[in-house]
Amino acid sequence: MVTANNGRDFVLVHGAGHGGWMWKKVRDQLHAKGHRVFTPTLTGLGERSHLMSADISLQTHIDDVVNVVKWEDLTDVVLVGHSYSGWVVSGAIEKLEERVSAIVYLDAFLPDNGQRGMDFLNEQQTAAFEEAQKRGDVSRPGPTSAALKIQSPEDAEWVDSKITQQPIGVSFQALELTGARERVAKKLYVRAPLFPQPRFDAALERCQKDPTWETLVMENCGHDPMIDDPDAVVALLERML
Repeated sequence: MVTANNGRDFVLVHGAGHGGWMWKKVRDQLHAKGHRVFTPTLTGLGERSHLMSADISLQTHIDDVVNVVKWEDLTDVVLVGHSYSGWVVSGAIEKLEERVSAIVYLDAFLPDNGQRGMDFLNEQQTAAFEEAQKRGDVSRPGPTSAALKIQSPEDAEWVDSKITQQPIGVSFQALELTGARERVAKKLYVRAPLFPQPRFDAALERCQKDPTWETLVMENCGHDPMIDDPDAVVALLERML
């Protein structure tokens, strides 16, 4: 049992259409073990959905995470990015390298320098994004529980009641990386294959070939393991201590 005297700081960052709410089950368990847990909701989503605007960029969301770490004076952080926020934590670590001791990509994108979210879309999706931009749309629908492969009907209903729109501006900005992510001492990539996503499969394979990364496959979870199996997520996060 970890006590408050030797607990660690966790920063858990949600994916597209989600919010800090999605980490509730994991957050409560980590708190009970004596850790400090921060679950920032990115600008324009969740309880901050009233801030949705055309001005939201990937940098906005990177700053959301960086500023939590700075203003809360966090050090020795375990930084976790889910799904879309693989982009966010990859950018945030550039400004937080000295404060982060471990990073986890939880069924998440693992982008490289110069890439944009748009670059990961197929031709049809790209056309839809470009049309939305021409119309002046600032957001797109968030995912459904069915698409996320949420395993419990009760959880699925809860997720559908919370999902909000995702700002499209985050997909047009190129990510600027200098290698800070690769210098983090502990790195873990987690894949939940019930959720079909070739980009995540490729990221898993890439990390499996890199001895500086650990990998884990969660066979019985959908895209939101923190909801489907919070006990397992808590266990894998504590492996990073």
